[in-house]
Amino acid sequence: MNIPNKLKRKLIQITAFGFSNSHVGNFASGKIYTGQWKQFCNPGLNCYSCPAASFACPIGALQAVSGSIDFKFSFYVIGFLLAVGVFLGRFVCGFLCPFGFFQELLNKIPSPKFKVPRPFLYIKYVILIVFVILLPVVLTNYMGIGKPAFCQFICPAGTLEGGIPLLSMHDELRQTIGSLFSLKLTILIITIIGCILSYRFFCKTLCPLAVIYGLLNKISFYHLNVNEHKCIHCGKCAKTCKMIVDPVKSPNSVECIRCGECAEVCPTKAINIGYKFEKKIVENVELIQNTQEENV
Repeated sequence: MNIPNKLKRKLIQITAFGFSNSHVGNFASGKIYTGQWKQFCNPGLNCYSCPAASFACPIGALQAVSGSIDFKFSFYVIGFLLAVGVFLGRFVCGFLCPFGFFQELLNKIPSPKFKVPRPFLYIKYVILIVFVILLPVVLTNYMGIGKPAFCQFICPAGTLEGGIPLLSMHDELRQTIGSLFSLKLTILIITIIGCILSYRFFCKTLCPLAVIYGLLNKISFYHLNVNEHKCIHCGKCAKTCKMIVDPVKSPNSVECIRCGECAEVCPTKAINIGYKFEKKIVENVELIQNTQEENV
């Protein structure tokens, strides 16, 4: 049975979301799962403090690396992100990220839709450099441990998945609410409105994880390839892409989440998404077919 790509992707997203947040019962108790699986990172963005979360957040862990003296932990987190990025690139964003899936659901709410202005796409680079890498090194406590600046000051996923559920269940936490929570709640509201109006608004403008995986898109084993001999330059792929990418001009753009919609609309099947060795097999099969046709 041939399952359509869109349905297949949604099934994978739902499965990944459920696997990443398997401790749903913790919402009722207001507790955070702290079992052995929490020492491992989720490949996508999912708050550590979410009561249902099964794994640690990679961005939270990366901030801990910046100000940590535990070099074993540092090597693990950086190695994990590099390994996932090299194997999958932004396939993680398109298929495995819980917060990415949430953004897509928001975008289905009927409303006028807008494209994010291109300069806004570079905000996430500033956030990665300043809030994830630099500030945790600069803002340290008396023990020399850095603060998780992105989680503390910006992350809307943390506010939605961790902050709001925990505050709703603990009176003592609600008494400590101040201007910082108001700031984060404002960022969350802006993010939600942005995601309703523009596809994956947070991914495009604010997500530091998108930068890391995006930069590895060009060398990742999971690749998008365009067969120049088949391409008729009709422009359908670029018009279909919701991440503002032209697959023909930039097949491995840092913005491409490997969703596969461009390949689906290509009338000549010139676009192929998969691992590099699969590309070689396809090219060899096509070469054999062309040779046979010429001989005939």
